[in-house]
Amino acid sequence: MKRLLITGSNGMVGKNIVEYESAQSYKLLTPSSSELNLLDRCSVDAYLKEHKPDIVIHCAGIVGGIQANIANPVNFLVHNTQMGLNIIMGSKEAGIKKFINMSSSCMYPREAVNPLGEELILRGELEPTNEGYAIAKITSTRLCEYINKEDSSCQYKTVIPCNLYGRYDKFNPKHSHMLPAVIKKIHEAKVNKQSTLDIWGDGEARREFMYAEDLANFIYYALENFETMPQNINVGLGHDYTINEYYQMIAEIIGYEGEFLHDLTKPIGMKQKLIDDSKLKSFGWQHTTSLGKGIQKTYEYYLKEVINDK
Repeated sequence: MKRLLITGSNGMVGKNIVEYESAQSYKLLTPSSSELNLLDRCSVDAYLKEHKPDIVIHCAGIVGGIQANIANPVNFLVHNTQMGLNIIMGSKEAGIKKFINMSSSCMYPREAVNPLGEELILRGELEPTNEGYAIAKITSTRLCEYINKEDSSCQYKTVIPCNLYGRYDKFNPKHSHMLPAVIKKIHEAKVNKQSTLDIWGDGEARREFMYAEDLANFIYYALENFETMPQNINVGLGHDYTINEYYQMIAEIIGYEGEFLHDLTKPIGMKQKLIDDSKLKSFGWQHTTSLGKGIQKTYEYYLKEVINDK
């Protein structure tokens, strides 16, 4: 069995990959941060030397929504850059030939025309509200390209997911992405019988959210078809919804019947962030979880595992 190292195996993306049924075909290495400190190159080198993974999937990182990015730009830039450089260069020098670098669609230029194609990286100014995180992701993505360019036997490739949500997500508004934060917000509004609820901005900004389990499915599909996978590949739905539509769908699933009010003093980030799924379609993969089904599953997880676990 191939030995598969998954960094960040305790996060949303990593846990979904670890628990996906196809994981049984691999010997998984899922170290904690104390076992593998990605901020320490010596720790990285020692772990790789001892455990000798055949493939690395780099999912670890400091992640969060717009509030967290605005509040902690230094950590988002420095820690994510250091982790990426350490695990990528450590893997290269350890002789590991297959590497999946998990990136983010936030590294596309803020003014780029949607849908966002993989060739648009570094073709324009970044969105200021998550610039530090984006710079870190661009650095890792370019490094994987350079490594492959210097040595084609090193297949170091980058997956660029759209926004994600699902089981093991964070539901703290200060740290979570939009969709889980809204699930928590609307649930509490229903419980507290709030008649109104605020939405940041006018709610017309558009976002693309994919259920995290679908990304796990993609990862195992990619591992089985690694040679034909593009160097950089967007992974998402290929269509998006407005913030207002997300609020309305979540409210319908939760059963909240109050009124939404728009707070036009709040930042909204990019007006649209829709990935171009042309390469994804050519690669032969597509998502299977509808937005309604994904939100329902995520809400059930929130009720059972987040609220009841307190």
